[in-house]
Amino acid sequence: MTPLNRALALPAALLLAGGILAVSLPASSKAATTTTTLCNSQTAPVGGGAYTIGNNEWGSGAPECITTDGGADFTVANSSIANAGRGAPGGYPAIYKGCHWGACTPGSRLPVQVSDIHAGTVTTSWSTSQPGGRNVYNVAYDIWFNQTPTTIGAPNGTELMIWLNHHGPKRPYGHQVASHVSIGGRGYNVWFGGPRGRHGWNTVSYTMTTRTASVSKLDLQTLVADAVSRGYISRSWYLIDVEAGFELWQGGAGLATNSFSVNVAARHREPPGVPRRHAPQSPGGPVDDRCGRAHR
Repeated sequence: MTPLNRALALPAALLLAGGILAVSLPASSKAATTTTTLCNSQTAPVGGGAYTIGNNEWGSGAPECITTDGGADFTVANSSIANAGRGAPGGYPAIYKGCHWGACTPGSRLPVQVSDIHAGTVTTSWSTSQPGGRNVYNVAYDIWFNQTPTTIGAPNGTELMIWLNHHGPKRPYGHQVASHVSIGGRGYNVWFGGPRGRHGWNTVSYTMTTRTASVSKLDLQTLVADAVSRGYISRSWYLIDVEAGFELWQGGAGLATNSFSVNVAARHREPPGVPRRHAPQSPGGPVDDRCGRAHR
């Protein structure tokens, strides 16, 4: 998912000052539940700071917002996006771990070099709610690879998408290159699209042939290895970011991430004399990025 305009990593104090609504709701216990609403391109740390959620409405100016209770979850509270007749979605409300256009979550253990990704290195679980009706959307991971461990600015490697499901007629960017491929015990159709518009990366998409609302401990190694074998990702590149969300072409209110997690295994100590390269951490301020593309 490639927004035309990203304003990322707003600190909590600025989030409230910038118009994000925080409402205390009554609870049965003494402790109250706080709901935060994010609109436009607003973001917030969740899950104790281990993850970041962002509304990321980049292809539409229609009213659309998400809410979160501060856990690793969010709900599309309202959406008037109406891009069903166009190629590009109106937005991609999502949650992520890693470094997204220079905005990094702390302690993520990312980036990881592709050559170091083995079985169990990076696993993820995601549970969603998916409304029907006239909504047009997908339910998709967006996993980013960079040619170096540097994580500032737009990635220059490959965007790997995993579609758990979609509602409506939209299909992945590019063209289908394989069908009913068994990878890690699941069936996928594989799509590929090259650089387009103002972006400089490839996109490979894996759409599940058996659609689902959730995955548990999905091991990314098998999908990454398949993309490497097809020449779409290099073993010398780095996995820098794992995102999960909903590309919205029309409506989408009621879509929800009920829970989300990404686990990155601790790496073995580097051989003597081999320096370890660390990704720079985001300073926490807004990032203005205007890299975009015509997406679907």
